[in-house]
Amino acid sequence: MEKEFRESTIDSEIEDLDIEYDEEASYSEETLPTGSDISVEEKVIELPAGIRLDVGVTEVLGKSRSFVQGLITQECIMVNGLAKKANYKVHTGDKIEVMIPAPRESTAEPENIPLEILYEDEDVLVVNKPQGMVVHPAPGAWTGTMVNALLFHCDNLSGINGVLRPGIVHRIDKDTSGILVVAKNDTAHQGLATQLKAHTMERKYLALVHGVLLEPSGTVDAPIGRDPSDRKRMAVVMHHSKLAVTHYTVLERFSETSYLEVRLETGRTHQIRVHMTYIKHPVLGDPVYGPKRNLYGLKGQMLHAARLGFVHPRSGVWMKFDAPVPKSFSALIEKLRITQSSH
Repeated sequence: MEKEFRESTIDSEIEDLDIEYDEEASYSEETLPTGSDISVEEKVIELPAGIRLDVGVTEVLGKSRSFVQGLITQECIMVNGLAKKANYKVHTGDKIEVMIPAPRESTAEPENIPLEILYEDEDVLVVNKPQGMVVHPAPGAWTGTMVNALLFHCDNLSGINGVLRPGIVHRIDKDTSGILVVAKNDTAHQGLATQLKAHTMERKYLALVHGVLLEPSGTVDAPIGRDPSDRKRMAVVMHHSKLAVTHYTVLERFSETSYLEVRLETGRTHQIRVHMTYIKHPVLGDPVYGPKRNLYGLKGQMLHAARLGFVHPRSGVWMKFDAPVPKSFSALIEKLRITQSSH
């Protein structure tokens, strides 16, 4: 019997259930230029009364909704000369001014870092990211990232996700290994981002978790937002949270751990790690959400993005890629199997 874990968000203020956190954001507001940059585009637009500000501007600009919300946050969109929130309902006669700042010069530099490329053409690049590699530059990791490697490997990458995240459509955590798709141009990026938003990409992970799950499969349906007690962590919370759904199937059981196949329906930051902790089965080696006791002396969580499927943004052909787990992951599974068979 499949087990379901369900919680519902009760915060009526949170309406944008289709906007993903960093893992799937097609544009993050933190990548937007600051107001001190020279504006390259200014326009005054009219919107129909009653429409949400972010929705209306998104339709007019043809940009992603998260990009527009970033402009609103940085007061690059004004209504009658005043800053408004994204959920502001437009009134008849409102004068809406939009300023799109010039992109900042990238601080990410090309670095000759080997990449395991599973597929490449003029539009997309599919990469198997090793555990321990950060996807894009950020405080504490400005070099040695996948973006640095991509800039060395590729002449062109899409610019939709900002100067520090060129080509990055979605991401996985530093200590999670596995498959990522990278966009080489804006058209490909928009096509892939649309699939992420519609939840039509196939994304399967393999995970080793603490404890023995008795049910053969299950679903965790619980909203995720910032942990109110620690803003650097995510958590299952009822307020200021967004829909998050994770499906899992038990592949093998060991004396103290379980080997799972996990399928993401949504893509919130740290979703699998948070949901597994929520049901009392945290991912092995997780330094943030797992127990302090680190079984087997692991140097990162046992979580691997094993499969990625998507429709090619140009050809329309369905493509599917698989990547085996890293050697450290497979070695631990073999160790668990040997230990299990000896009892």
